[in-house]
Amino acid sequence: MAFITTTNLLDSLVLAIVKREDTYGYKITQEIRDSIDVSESTLYPVLRRLLKDNCLESYDKAYMGRNRRYYKITNKGSLTLDMYKDNWRQCKKSIEKILLK
Repeated sequence: MAFITTTNLLDSLVLAIVKREDTYGYKITQEIRDSIDVSESTLYPVLRRLLKDNCLESYDKAYMGRNRRYYKITNKGSLTLDMYKDNWRQCKKSIEKILLK
């Protein structure tokens, strides 16, 4: 992708994925990689920040003899995602007025 990947964009993508279902870090990374180039080392600080900001909660679940950390969206995370979606729609509309004219 030729455009800059911002913190807010990564936050919104993670929140959107986790809103669909509780999931774990590696799966989130793979899903985001389907759209933009991002590494696990970029994504885990995003998860920690969203946890710290109370947008996500985490819990461990046994998987093949090991614990896997799952992430779940909070009410605050859902409200934050809604804000990001509104901002995205407004930004997209403004840019398309110029870029696709």
